[in-house]
Amino acid sequence: MNTLKRHLTVANVLSITAIFIALSATAVAATKLGAGQVKAVNIARQAVTNAKIKTQAVTSGKIKNNGVVTADLANGSVTAGKIANGAVNSAKLTKEAVAAKALAKNSVTNAKIGSEAVTTGKLGNESVTAAKISSGTWHQLLKNVTYVTETTGPQSETNRTLIAKCPTGKEAIAGGVRVTGANTKVVPTESAPEFSATGARTGWSASAREIEPEAGSWTLLTYAVCAEL
Repeated sequence: MNTLKRHLTVANVLSITAIFIALSATAVAATKLGAGQVKAVNIARQAVTNAKIKTQAVTSGKIKNNGVVTADLANGSVTAGKIANGAVNSAKLTKEAVAAKALAKNSVTNAKIGSEAVTTGKLGNESVTAAKISSGTWHQLLKNVTYVTETTGPQSETNRTLIAKCPTGKEAIAGGVRVTGANTKVVPTESAPEFSATGARTGWSASAREIEPEAGSWTLLTYAVCAEL
């Protein structure tokens, strides 16, 4: 014992203590950690890197609400199959985001168009055809209007009647008469539609006569405004 005491120095004691500490640390390191022994407070900031995370380890339940922002999404990562039905509403679309080429054929139906949404400026030239107009409106329109004029030329008859006939398939919708080349002794006496046996207005009839003998010649002119009805 005295011999041992003579060999115990401060240096020897410190050396032995260091050996024991080292052996204890090795034993702890060699021991496998149990489940749940490593707490969040034991992990240093930035210690869990991408390489430390197992594939498919981060599930939906591990991501906090609103944790994935626009900057976290790769270009083209959100495909059509990833979008829920009804998820993209008008509030999610920016102004003018939906261009014409993004619309499917026949996707804009009558129910999708607001009242008075289609204005004149939205219609192409010749886009409104007869098939697009109601039957009642179509029959009220003037189509293929033609003006027909007939004249007697200078003449000196006491009475004269002249008819301006409409082309086949058209009816007179208006007409008129005029007397030229005479003084006040010749006056128009008739200006009216000319009717066929079926009641169609086939032209315009005009008449004039001398109310007093007229030595000079005079001209009777009549015209008809004809159209398809």
